[in-house]
Amino acid sequence: MLETVAVVLIVLWLLGFVTSHTMGGFIHILLVIAVVVVLLRIIKGRRL
Repeated sequence: MLETVAVVLIVLWLLGFVTSHTMGGFIHILLVIAVVVVLLRIIKGRRL
């Protein structure tokens, strides 16, 4: 489930680069959250 959330957030972040800079800050915050989630899963010993 967390992997799905991370993938969706990364896709939204990439979409932010393509569309415009109006939502850029929000998309970057979502990217940071996605990276933190992935790192926490790796630290806990689970593979993606």
